[in-house]
Amino acid sequence: MRYTIREMAEALGAEAAGDTTITVAGAAEPADAAPDQLALASDPKYAEGLAQGAARAALLWPGADWQALGLEAAIFAPRPRFAMAGLTRMLDVGPDIAPGIHPMAMVDSSATIGPGACIGPFAVIGVGVEIGAGARIAAHVSIAEEARIGEEALILHGVKIGARVTIGDRLIAQPGAVIGADGFSFVTPEKSNVETARESLGETVEARDQSWARIHSLGAVVIGDDVEIGANTTIDRGTIRDTVIGAGTKLDNQVQIGHNVVIGRDCLLCGQSGVAGSATLGDRVVVGGAASIADHLSVGDDAVIAGKSGVASNVPAGRAVMGYPAMPMERNVEAYKALRRLPRLFAQVSALQKAVSKGSQTD
Repeated sequence: MRYTIREMAEALGAEAAGDTTITVAGAAEPADAAPDQLALASDPKYAEGLAQGAARAALLWPGADWQALGLEAAIFAPRPRFAMAGLTRMLDVGPDIAPGIHPMAMVDSSATIGPGACIGPFAVIGVGVEIGAGARIAAHVSIAEEARIGEEALILHGVKIGARVTIGDRLIAQPGAVIGADGFSFVTPEKSNVETARESLGETVEARDQSWARIHSLGAVVIGDDVEIGANTTIDRGTIRDTVIGAGTKLDNQVQIGHNVVIGRDCLLCGQSGVAGSATLGDRVVVGGAASIADHLSVGDDAVIAGKSGVASNVPAGRAVMGYPAMPMERNVEAYKALRRLPRLFAQVSALQKAVSKGSQTD
């Protein structure tokens, strides 16, 4: 697919200059750009690469002298990364999933497949499944009984969707995601060492044999519209009530969502982060990479959890926290500065001790 510079600028709501009839078929970094590619030089620090590449047109910062940069046309992006969202959406051809149901797919006769849906080879669609109009199901996807998939979903290779999971419209699920596995929930007949340690805050626990009884997961998973789920991310079903992911929320690769978790709208959870069972996140919460949120906690709307933080207590709305255990970001920065000063402080205390000791011996 080729677009003119004028068409691109109009789609992005941006200004264009020069020969806007030039067509491009893709985008590239400035030094690597071919004549039929749009060079991405939205910051002056990337301008030098334009002379090394062969681009005729580029995405530039506002006020850039496009003619001095040797270009024939330019698009100006006041907010470059936002422009990138629209640009990449236009140029992304998406996966090649043939129309209709592939002859090597297994679709139960009781399943309902919406008009325009595509189902790839070796996909397995279970009893009573409902798939919305225009959904695209890639190869080796498994959708268990009575699951409901909304319209225009894109479910990529190897995704596993469990029984009775409900998913809204326009889901994007990357390869290997698992939605609706059983939760990790076990209990002992007597009080466990974990319970004792939590109550006593680390007192030595009694050594004894313990066996774990499985608490089965009777709930399901409910996912809103416009949710994205990264590769190898897992979302566990609820124990009694459902695990819930709000509309517009985006989960990165290898994110773990425990049973009974409720996540609000338009949240962003980065790679390898984890939310333990029965925790609740409000709307627009951002969780950095490898951060963890303990079970049964509440994180308020618009909170920000910095990467690798360990959240061990409730986080109020609008609070930015950092560290392990997580604390308000400004306090964590002060604590880190104090930690770095400790060696110097120890040296000063040692020198003072020696001075006092020497003075006592003189007396």
